[in-house]
Amino acid sequence: MTHIVWDWNGTLFNDLDAVVDATNEIFDSYGLARVDLDSFRAIYTRPIWACYERMLGRSLEDGEWERLDAAFHDSYHRMMERCRLAADARHAIDALADAGHSQSLLSMWHHDRLTVAVHEYGIGDVFRRVDGLRPEEAGGSKAEFMVRHLSRLGVDPAEVVAIGDSVDDAVAARHAGARAVLYTGGMQGRAELDRFGVPVVDRLTEISAYI
Repeated sequence: MTHIVWDWNGTLFNDLDAVVDATNEIFDSYGLARVDLDSFRAIYTRPIWACYERMLGRSLEDGEWERLDAAFHDSYHRMMERCRLAADARHAIDALADAGHSQSLLSMWHHDRLTVAVHEYGIGDVFRRVDGLRPEEAGGSKAEFMVRHLSRLGVDPAEVVAIGDSVDDAVAARHAGARAVLYTGGMQGRAELDRFGVPVVDRLTEISAYI
């Protein structure tokens, strides 16, 4: 059976409003005009510091990324309390489990918070492995994290489908030798996702058709 690797933020966890609001908050002191979801999606890219450079129209200065990242997470962790799982996340997870597929979770969010969150939302027992960004690890592209995640699971990448909401998820899957399905409910709109040439779905429950 196929192994599914889920993304968290913007995929299983519908936190778009919190991400946009937290981003606006950390840039208020810069005097930038506030962005809405559509305008944020238009400039969003990974790694996140590249997105911030797009917003500022310049390169980040020494130490600026670290300050912005810490401030963002302070704001985000406060605002995420109002967020919930994507509307059809539980249904999609259960349908894949019922079909015999194994599942895991790989996120670039803080590992300690991620492991708590998946259990708080009642889905922790579904996943064979949950990996987030650990304190000793630097963020950036998800590609090498995907390679390590699959290696630790001991699964054949050719039998893996990664599900996420950004092109970076598909890049990571391809780098590791896996397939990808992208979801339009997150950080990047359909036009951007379609350019990568992998299946794109509007609902998580549509994923089963591509497994």
